[in-house]
Amino acid sequence: MPHLISRKKPAYPISDILRAYLERYGRIYDGGIRYDDLLRYDNAITLYDERGNDTLWATVFYPQLEQREIHDRLRLTYALLKAEGDLSIADHLYIDRIDLCLYGNTSPFRVRIVNALNDNFDYFYVKRVDANRIYGLELEHILSPNRINYFVWGDTIIEEHIIGIPGDHFLKDYMPDNRFDRVRLAKEFVKFNERCFVRLLGDMHAGNFVIDATPDLEKWHYRMRPIDFDQQSHHWRKEVYLPECYPQNQPFVALVAEYLPDETVLQYQKEERALIANRMRVSHGRFQALMEVMQEDLIAPETHVRQLGAQLAAHYGDMRFERCLTMGELVACSTQVVYERSRPAAIAFYLRAATGL
Repeated sequence: MPHLISRKKPAYPISDILRAYLERYGRIYDGGIRYDDLLRYDNAITLYDERGNDTLWATVFYPQLEQREIHDRLRLTYALLKAEGDLSIADHLYIDRIDLCLYGNTSPFRVRIVNALNDNFDYFYVKRVDANRIYGLELEHILSPNRINYFVWGDTIIEEHIIGIPGDHFLKDYMPDNRFDRVRLAKEFVKFNERCFVRLLGDMHAGNFVIDATPDLEKWHYRMRPIDFDQQSHHWRKEVYLPECYPQNQPFVALVAEYLPDETVLQYQKEERALIANRMRVSHGRFQALMEVMQEDLIAPETHVRQLGAQLAAHYGDMRFERCLTMGELVACSTQVVYERSRPAAIAFYLRAATGL
């Protein structure tokens, strides 16, 4: 199967209603670095990994007269991201390296920042604004088991680093060789597949998510986390939103086929959908506020919405999808279906008792 996405998508601006939502939930700051500031580099060299392979990133360098200003702004940016602008946390920090991605849809910059007292380091990212990406970050924050830290300044997004082993590297160097861990990895892929499909996050091939592996009481616990949100609710093909359909992910699909019988796969799908529904319930109105904004926003061509809506209507057996006019309405409809079909047993019991049904 060829790659499901054949061309880069356009970047969509942040609408006034989305910006108001971001301000309401503390995602807007005035200050720090802007994406265009980092474009002022005058030299770059290829960045290689420890094995001598081209990483497809380039380390960039700035004129001496501008470097101090840029580094100071980056330290302020990090303080805003991590401590709401408290610059005292950056007293002992310095900028070690600034890298530019040569293959990404938005050409992001990655900044490596180091604590001079203990040589510990961290990363953060500077990217161009794209409304699809913003919605993807918010949906990940609300509906997944993960929390996302980022903020927007003007036409720039600042994102913290998401820790984990890139999926393609994991497949190459870290695949477990014992049955217990392989079963756990298969289970997580099923749940990850559900999370992506329910909220319509696309392009989750192995290079666009990481695997966070944590030692547990017995063996390992795995969690798959997306790191690229550019294809949130944009493409017209249903398969784009199913990680199981990407050729790069076939080793994970093979684990599911080998270790999980169909009834177990269905169990894990139901578990994940119930968790998503519960996160909707306990979001204290934030999910609903996001949906109200997203349903009004235009983040994909009208033809994409119609084509995807018809496919989702056939998939769920629910004609409401065919009446959707925006990608936001499709996401709202998809999550509503999950909510309706994942009602806790206790609530369903009391409703039956109250209604006599």
